Amino acid sequence: MTRIKRGYIARNRRTKIRLFTSTFRGAHSRLTRTITQQKIKALVSAHRDRNRKKRDFRRLWISRINAVIRENKVKVYYSYSRFMYNLYKRQLLLNRKILAQIAILNRSCLYTISNEILK
Repeated sequence: MTRIKRGYIARNRRTKIRLFTSTFRGAHSRLTRTITQQKIKALVSAHRDRNRKKRDFRRLWISRINAVIRENKVKVYYSYSRFMYNLYKRQLLLNRKILAQIAILNRSCLYTISNEILK
């Protein structure tokens, strides 16, 4: 029986994976088995960290708002949680991202917002 040479399909699949992992270091970009493992690991990490990024930014915004609100000496015990509670009670729909930008760029504006809410 004559020898059957494998076709180009498997080679094309491997080269596609090699292009994905071409910037990885060492055997992670050279050996086929480790290439496939590293591709799976990279895609899993990317999927996980897309959700983690949202979580991290929300934590950052909350800490920035809390720091600026606590600096305001109008009321002695005024924190982020009370500030957000009063915002929702007054039906002022400002999200945390916008509030954090206001806190960084224009603190006096955030102070006036918090003072108006307290009245």
